[in-house]
Amino acid sequence: MPITDRRRDDALSRALIVATAIEMLDTAGERGLTVRGLAAKLRTGLGALYWHVRNKSDVLVAATDAVLAEALTADTADLAPDDAIRAVALGVFDAFDAHPWIGVQLSRLSSQPTTVQIFERIGRHLQALGVPDDTQFDAAAALLNYVLGVAGQNAALAASVEPGTVRSDVLAGVSSAWSELDADDYAFTRRVAARLRDHDDREQFLAGVNWLLAGITARS
Repeated sequence: MPITDRRRDDALSRALIVATAIEMLDTAGERGLTVRGLAAKLRTGLGALYWHVRNKSDVLVAATDAVLAEALTADTADLAPDDAIRAVALGVFDAFDAHPWIGVQLSRLSSQPTTVQIFERIGRHLQALGVPDDTQFDAAAALLNYVLGVAGQNAALAASVEPGTVRSDVLAGVSSAWSELDADDYAFTRRVAARLRDHDDREQFLAGVNWLLAGITARS
């Protein structure tokens, strides 16, 4: 092995591999990530790469964990429990928004370590909020499922359109289609069609978190 290649392999680390994989995923999505392409990007051999990761699935799990772990780094110690839950929820939403590919990946592995960390954060804040012991599990699960579900749905939509697509154009098209639905069968959908065109996904997401928190605290 040439000296330059040996130095390259010596400098290779799992962290560098994951960071490079995230860049590739952000640019081209999951289909754009291959182990061979990752090795080429890192200018290393497949053997050196496999020393640190087992396969593409291993890389995807590590990349997803890295992105979500970064979303959980915000310090919530000085926040009221309900505001801390909002901060965790918005951190996850923003991570999905910035990296749409994690929506599909996370849906495959509900027991992924970072998912449990999100659940733990939510649960501890619910305890601090004074939610009764016998309802904490259900409350934490409802919040977790909402956060991952809505964030994942928005990420899936973002990943399904062509790069460079203007979101407002997509919403305008759907809004127009809703407004033309049968007036008897879809009375409500037609009535809120204009709201779809003008709404902000992040604000709507937070509104849902607030509704859940209102229901949880009302029962406490």
